[in-house]
Amino acid sequence: MTSTSTTDTVPEDLKTLFDPKTCTRKGLCPVTEIRKQGEDPLESHSLYFEVHGSGPEKIVFIMGLNSTSFAWAPQVEYFGRQPEYSVLVFDNRGVGNSGVPRGPYSTSQMAEDAIVLLDYIGWTEKRSVHVVGISLGGMISQELATRIPERIVSLTLAVTTPGGWRPFANLPSWKGLSGLTRATFITDPAKKIPIVLEMVYPIKWLDEKDEDDPLGRTNREVQTELYAERMLVTRPQTMTGALSQMLAGITHHVSPERLASISKSIPKVIIVTGDEDNLVDTRHSDRLKECMPEAEFVRFEHTGHGIHAQQRKKFNALLERVFKEGRERAQSGF
Repeated sequence: MTSTSTTDTVPEDLKTLFDPKTCTRKGLCPVTEIRKQGEDPLESHSLYFEVHGSGPEKIVFIMGLNSTSFAWAPQVEYFGRQPEYSVLVFDNRGVGNSGVPRGPYSTSQMAEDAIVLLDYIGWTEKRSVHVVGISLGGMISQELATRIPERIVSLTLAVTTPGGWRPFANLPSWKGLSGLTRATFITDPAKKIPIVLEMVYPIKWLDEKDEDDPLGRTNREVQTELYAERMLVTRPQTMTGALSQMLAGITHHVSPERLASISKSIPKVIIVTGDEDNLVDTRHSDRLKECMPEAEFVRFEHTGHGIHAQQRKKFNALLERVFKEGRERAQSGF
């Protein structure tokens, strides 16, 4: 079942942080009406999504653990304003404006959600979609690429893991696990935001001046304001959603054989990581590269888990190159 309508019903209480001038479509994709799940109402959910821009190059950004689509602001603001791109962002099940089905979740289930959404908005053509996944979103992207490789023209796997190479391999470092646990159970933004920031960004970077801020504020001050804005307009995450997404990340595993198949079947694959990541050990990116010999590998120095925001200019420029190379390879017959 595919909808090509650009008119979707959006409840009035679902607010956005993105520029309405670039938004060409938004709504709730009724995942479990399209993909029947049985009669259990606890299994019913929809995905909140927004499309920005109307260009021919289609990008789907898949966000990480317990974060909403609004975390992609540096990418939506950049690519959504360029005439050659259409940008799809959405809230995964269990977070933001999307539904919260009964857990636990798996990355394969969440990839199936994404396929239903792509079908719903009509992004179904062969070699039509650039997939960018970060952290848990990168794990979901691996499962997505296993299922619909023929649709994907480029695949970006950022600060993520294939999982499964040793017991508890997917757990973060002690600092990351401690921060993640505290942030999950704290609801007061004044207490929660400092924990989150020091979990996803290097402290040295947080204390430096934001190079683009006209007020001369530090990165910590700017990011604190951005996180506070996101928390104000987003529905509070339920404990079911938070813990179920965590379990999806902990149990994720894509075998070396499947990774090798992905690497061979998609025109352009790139693995991107930092070198100061508290949440996903950078050695996981090395393992991805070992299993995906055709993939490009890039490591940003002095960079934490929030690579897409900390290194927004470099990250966006890298994506532009990846999209171009993927398209060129697809057109040349790959």
